[in-house]
Amino acid sequence: MNDIFSLSGRHALVTGASGGLGRQFARTLAAAGALVTVAARRADRCAETVTLIAAAGGRAQAVNLDVTDAAGVAAAFDAATEMAGAPVDVVVNNAGVAVTKPALKVTEDDWDWVMDTNLKGVWLVAQEAARRMAAPGPDGAPRGGNIVNIASIIAFRQGSRIASYAISKAGVVQLTKILALELADKGIRVNALAPGYVITDMNRDILEGPAGQVIVQRIPQGRFGRPEDLDGPLLLLASDASSFMTGSVIAADGGQLVNSL
Repeated sequence: MNDIFSLSGRHALVTGASGGLGRQFARTLAAAGALVTVAARRADRCAETVTLIAAAGGRAQAVNLDVTDAAGVAAAFDAATEMAGAPVDVVVNNAGVAVTKPALKVTEDDWDWVMDTNLKGVWLVAQEAARRMAAPGPDGAPRGGNIVNIASIIAFRQGSRIASYAISKAGVVQLTKILALELADKGIRVNALAPGYVITDMNRDILEGPAGQVIVQRIPQGRFGRPEDLDGPLLLLASDASSFMTGSVIAADGGQLVNSL
């Protein structure tokens, strides 16, 4: 691996890392040399992620985290720092949920669940991380750090039955840009990765079924993404390879955003 993408000596925290893309992100960062804190609500699934990373020769630890609970977010950062013996340098804000209903069928509870996790949760984790990254280091300057928020191409397009999810991800994009503006002078970079349709265990039945055959026709590359297709964009944003990037949103979608209407 080119040294510019190396995360050796870094401590990365990944939310929603108990499975799916979060697990892939954690494994990718560990393979690049980072000590990874796997953070999610399900302790058993977090332990599985840690085991997979260790089996591949990486370093990982797990903390319990509910991103919607501010006190819990602070406690998770404290625990991660204490176990690692070093503060968190890189945060991947990945935890997310979705409700697939027509807009008129979305309940207040549905709305709150999605917004609390996908937008408020990203805000709470980014804010807590930034407070710590802005603290003075040994030389008296802000310690600095790197936050990568996971958005979605649906932040830029419209679709049926995903109103709350799309709106939450649009909020993540705007939050990314505002935080990038406010935190740049503190040595903190904030960028976002916006995946398109990527096959995971959660959506495999849909994307590999009849509905998927319709969706894939709108992707210029003619296929759905694989979790490993996000490795390169993630490592770009998480490493010093993107040292002059902040407030950027990178789409990894097989060209879907540039497809003609």
